[in-house]
Parts: sequence; structure tokens; C-alpha cells
Amino acid sequence: MNTAARLGAYAVGLAVVFGGALGLGRAVGPTPAEVPAHVANHPAVALAKAMTEGRGDESSAGHGGHHSGATQQANGDTPAGLQVSQGGYTLNPLTTAVTGQPMDFKFTVIGPDYKPVTGYEVEHDKKMHFIVASRDLTSFQHVHPEMAPDGTWSVKLTLPKAGAYRAFADFVPKGGEKLTLGVDLHAAGDFQPEPLPHVSRTATVDDYTVNLAGNLVPGQSSKLTLTVNKGGEPVTDLQPYLGAYGHLVALRAGDLAYLHVHPEDSKKAGPEIVFYAEVPSTGDYRLFLDFQHDDKVRTASFTAPATLADGHVPSAGHDHTH
Repeated sequence: MNTAARLGAYAVGLAVVFGGALGLGRAVGPTPAEVPAHVANHPAVALAKAMTEGRGDESSAGHGGHHSGATQQANGDTPAGLQVSQGGYTLNPLTTAVTGQPMDFKFTVIGPDYKPVTGYEVEHDKKMHFIVASRDLTSFQHVHPEMAPDGTWSVKLTLPKAGAYRAFADFVPKGGEKLTLGVDLHAAGDFQPEPLPHVSRTATVDDYTVNLAGNLVPGQSSKLTLTVNKGGEPVTDLQPYLGAYGHLVALRAGDLAYLHVHPEDSKKAGPEIVFYAEVPSTGDYRLFLDFQHDDKVRTASFTAPATLADGHVPSAGHDHTH
């Protein structure tokens, strides 16, 4: 894409997000001919133009320096969740004050016609999946907003501590392709970042223990089997959640890339839940498994490194001896 086209795309994202966005990713949108005059004349466009011309037409594979030096991208495709705008659709937060108290968080998705989208396909039993994770990956929420007729989504949200968060809108617009858009949120207060939890193949939540089998391998579909036990006994009566016996979200440490994870169809209600994850690079990932039992949804979380094809973990920049 040449400089003019990239500038036009960036301007569209700025125009939508400046009114209330809490964060901004790389924007990709309509061509310059489609940009309204008030967008083209926005003061921020001049800054964007200066930044763009300063870079020339260099590759954007680095995503603004998000990746750590130990992360090697398997291909040139941008993982989901790193952009606030993609394919003409933009995530537009309407709630500007984010606190640690329960709040009614509102947002819209702006479509290619510059209007809030009101038509969505149902995927995994919902039209919208909304994920909020802290930047240090110690906090995770998977909630399901309700949409008003005008396209405004609303959900009760509580951020458990001060600091930076990434919110993901996971949806399929009517007649379109699946998208995951992301935006940064910031909760005021004394921020004390925590280190990434240690690599482990076992997670505990309440009285449940979940074991992880399988390795993440960059550039290929990786089979992951999660086994749920309660009190040392296998759970064989899991309840369906979002159309399956489990729902898995994978986030890459460092930039929180949102990764594709596909559940395997199964009629068995546990104890094993099988997924296929596609990770784009080496590095550490946080896996969050939602499962339902005894009428309650619980989340088990793991830190897992992406291994090479021969099964060993690259040592550069990582200590996996925990």
C-alpha cells in the first residue's frame, strides 16, 4: 500500500476513535476517495502524514515495536486483536471514564458506511464476544454485551485493579467475515504490574484442576487437550458453554495478539476438551479456558511457550525452568 492510501486509512480510524476511544491500534479502512472532508481536514491527519512520510514505505511487520526480540513471526499476516480498525470496521468505545468500580461500559462498531453496525451473525451462541485482559495477563474477563436497536453495545464491567487493559470485540458482521478488533483501556490508580505467571501445565480454580497436554508450534495447527478434574476425579458431566464444552482464548505475551483457537466437535461431556490453536510466532502465550459445571462458568489459565517443531523451547530471552 502506498503512502497516500495508508494515510487515508489511518485518518478514518482517527476520526472514529477521537470522539471517545480509550486507545488506538493501527487503522486500516476505506481508500482515500471514500474519506469525508471533515476527516481529511482533521488536525491529527497532518501528524499522521508527517509520521507516514518520515517512515516512507517500510514494512509494517513490526507493528510499532510491540513484539519482543525473542518473538519471531511465522508469517506476514497481522494476528487478530492488534488493530482498532480492519476491513472498514472500527471499534468505537463510548465510555471514556474507566474505574475499578462496576460500570456500564458502552461501545459501537462503526461499519464501512460510517454508521454503527446493527446486523451481526451468531457465532458460538452469541452475536458479540467481549474479552478484557490486563496488559500483564493476570486478569481476564469474557463477557457478552447486549445491543440496543441503534447498534450501541452495553455490558457491566469491573476492572479489578489499576493499570492498562486490552479489550477485544470478537464478532462477525452480517454477510461479512469474522473480525477481532482491539482497543486499550486504562483504569486510574496506583499501578503495580505483575510478572507473567510461570509456565505450567496444571491450573486450579475453585475445587477443579485442569491439565494441559500438547504443544503450541508456530505456523501450524496445534492440538491442545485440556482435562478437567474435581477433587481428584474426572468430570464427565460438563455443561455446554457457548455451543461447546469449553471455550479457549489465547493471547500472546508482549502485544496481546488474539489468536485463533478452534474447538473440536465432541459429544463427550468431559473430562477432555480438545482445541486446535494456530500461533504465529515463538514466545509465551496465556491460555484461558472457560468451562461450565454445576451451573457455573469457571476460567482456568495457563502460561505456555510456543515450541519449535522438534518440541524444544527457544532459549533466547526466556527462562522456562519454573
